[in-house]
Amino acid sequence: MKVSVVIPVYNEIDTIEEILARVDKVAIKKEIIVIDDLSIDGTRERLKKIAADKENVKVIYHNRNKGKGAALRTGFESVTGDIVIIQDADLEYDPNEYPKLLEPITDGRADVVYGSRFIGGPHRVLFFWHYVGNKLLTLISNALTNLNLTDMETCYKVFKSQILKDINLKSNRFGFEPEFTAKVSKMRLRIYEVPISYSGRTYSEGKKITWKDGIVALGLIFWYRFFD
Repeated sequence: MKVSVVIPVYNEIDTIEEILARVDKVAIKKEIIVIDDLSIDGTRERLKKIAADKENVKVIYHNRNKGKGAALRTGFESVTGDIVIIQDADLEYDPNEYPKLLEPITDGRADVVYGSRFIGGPHRVLFFWHYVGNKLLTLISNALTNLNLTDMETCYKVFKSQILKDINLKSNRFGFEPEFTAKVSKMRLRIYEVPISYSGRTYSEGKKITWKDGIVALGLIFWYRFFD
């Protein structure tokens, strides 16, 4: 099977080369699709050089900043693989874990796999209230979708690419996570979780999501369950 790794990018000049190198080293058949969401820190120019040297890296450039969800939709339009992996452009998530993320799909058990930061993998010790927020959003999402996920907000969502033909995604920012979860739950797909490691970063190191995004996500959990 061919895997499409979709990477939304915004202002990640310090990590973009390293994350692409790590993804490239994973020994699976793959294409790498990068969407630059109008970075202004030099990431855009760095990506142009990388794409010129790497045949399996396709870079798409937004002409205005639209958000993570919008960048993902742009990337999904170029997917040619059998399975999609969503990868953040920072170094919080480790591409070396692709094989165990893919396993439930490749062995026929799952259609969608979530990589959970909360079921046993090593993680950097950081923000208590971020942890509480993540667990609260997951709990409310589970109550409305009737799933028993432990980490709805995880970056690592892996799924069969054919699902993209049947799902109409709309969120432009970080609302992608609750939207995707609500919509795959309605499709009655086989969903698995596997433990992953997590090397979180601080705001001084480039972390972008804030409590305001958590409030928006809470509203979107209800919106995509009852109104969309």
